[in-house]
Amino acid sequence: MAAAAFPGATPVAANAPMIAIGVVEDVSFNSAVVMFERAALTALRDHPDQSLAISGTIGGQIKISTGGRWLVASVTKMLVDRRATDNDRFRVEVEFLGEGDIGHEGTLTDFQRGVTRYPNPGDAVAPMRKADLLNLFRSRGSAAVEIGTVYPTSSVRASLDVDPMLARHFAILGSTGSGKSTATAMILNRILDIAPHGHIVLIDPHGEYGPAFRRRATIFNVDNLDLPYWLMNFEEHCEVFITSDGPERELDRSILAKCLTAARAKSHLAKTYIDHTVDAPIPYHFADVLAALDAEMGRLDKSSDTGRYLRLRTRVEEMLRDPRYSFMFNNSLANDSMKPFLARLLRLEDDGRPISVFDLSGVPSDIVATVVALVSRIIMDHAVWSRDEDPRPALIVCEEAHRYVPAERFSTGAAARRSLERIAKEGRKYGVSLGLVTQRPSDLAEGALSQCGTIITMRLNNEADQNCVRNALPEGGRGFLQSLPALRMGEAIICGEGVAMPMRVRLDLQPVSERPSSNDPSFSNVWTRERTDREALSRTIHRWRGAEADGSTPAPATSTSALLKPDSLFLKG
Repeated sequence: MAAAAFPGATPVAANAPMIAIGVVEDVSFNSAVVMFERAALTALRDHPDQSLAISGTIGGQIKISTGGRWLVASVTKMLVDRRATDNDRFRVEVEFLGEGDIGHEGTLTDFQRGVTRYPNPGDAVAPMRKADLLNLFRSRGSAAVEIGTVYPTSSVRASLDVDPMLARHFAILGSTGSGKSTATAMILNRILDIAPHGHIVLIDPHGEYGPAFRRRATIFNVDNLDLPYWLMNFEEHCEVFITSDGPERELDRSILAKCLTAARAKSHLAKTYIDHTVDAPIPYHFADVLAALDAEMGRLDKSSDTGRYLRLRTRVEEMLRDPRYSFMFNNSLANDSMKPFLARLLRLEDDGRPISVFDLSGVPSDIVATVVALVSRIIMDHAVWSRDEDPRPALIVCEEAHRYVPAERFSTGAAARRSLERIAKEGRKYGVSLGLVTQRPSDLAEGALSQCGTIITMRLNNEADQNCVRNALPEGGRGFLQSLPALRMGEAIICGEGVAMPMRVRLDLQPVSERPSSNDPSFSNVWTRERTDREALSRTIHRWRGAEADGSTPAPATSTSALLKPDSLFLKG
């Protein structure tokens, strides 16, 4: 190596013929201050091993010879040593990552997280070679997927260990336009490349993921969902049918509970499950609910007390009449379809399409959270009650997760938050994994994010969001936080159980056919052309009115591809 040995450094172990480029100056529990010689770093710049050339730079790694082992650290800050008269030295702050053995010719081997032996001031610092980085970032699991290239290298591949990542949940965070939707689709596709018989349910609020899984997914929307209303538990029924607040709400809840129990009791299944509760997934007819309401009203002494009964009856009738809700609140769904519905939802029939994409773009906004609550809860309940059967682990990926698992300061969607938080806390025991995707981690329930063992963070500009991520990241990943606002589109910081160590990654570019339809239009391109289609507005209004009349959903937004910049490398998500 061309670099001169750092004067005053403790010699490197005899079996590690690496010449020191620096020396440890100060040490704390999780970090150290290292002194680098400018000449030593300059001599590495033109080295054919790119890993050596970038060693010692911000975001790069170095290794410290400590007691016959290598202690690996990441460079987080560099300052000119003002004490030196010629500015020929750098004071560098590093964060400890882990340690490994010293192998042949000083190569790092058997790297493990954590520090068992700390360096002393004066210990030698050496650069990392490509062989070191390959060992440092290699997957430790039996099932791993490559998702990109470790920054700032051009050839060291980054991998995710699938089992630890899914077993302990994960989160994908990033501002709008950072590429998180594309990253989500790419990661799920890579997982299915090695595990083609998976069971994945993707909550898609904007109907953008269909193109990303064209050959692997069954797309459910309001036109084909047929979601049985009677699968709702009592809390979900209350979110849909009860509109009152305060003490009035509690009275309305007691009336609804009594009428629901009476309606379920009329099912032929009630004879088999005699001790069923109001939450039991037993089919019922809305006619029986309305009959129970009428019966309850008939027992009242004063006609003035009938208001709350009439309010509840009116709400039920409105839901049945409104075609926008017909995918769920429809008398034709009163039959016992639980088995085929679960088979479709969880992709239990091996038809080569292991993903269920729930396109919620056509679902009325007032019941979207209830649909998410029902779908996520029934997946968890199925896992609980099937523990004695052949285990089939499932993954729920929730896009726009802050809508459905909001922080405590938001009062909306209590049933969805309760259901998803239950999965976050207990899902691992029953084989249910949770993936949270959001651009506003600060609006996400803190308890849900803290349960995510792997955090993939893309560019975040908001300070509140950065602080939220700071609290969620493990110690070894906090050194990367300062780079969050500066990440390029398609770059991510990955920390936690799913990776060997925290890393900054340039994510792989997906083929156009596997990208979500979440692209930005090119305003400048479209605005240079005169509008020629004079009938477009008439067609739009016709589709608009037709959708309101029959409750159908708009077609997926794929026609905007003509508006996109053709040179976009990593489409926004």
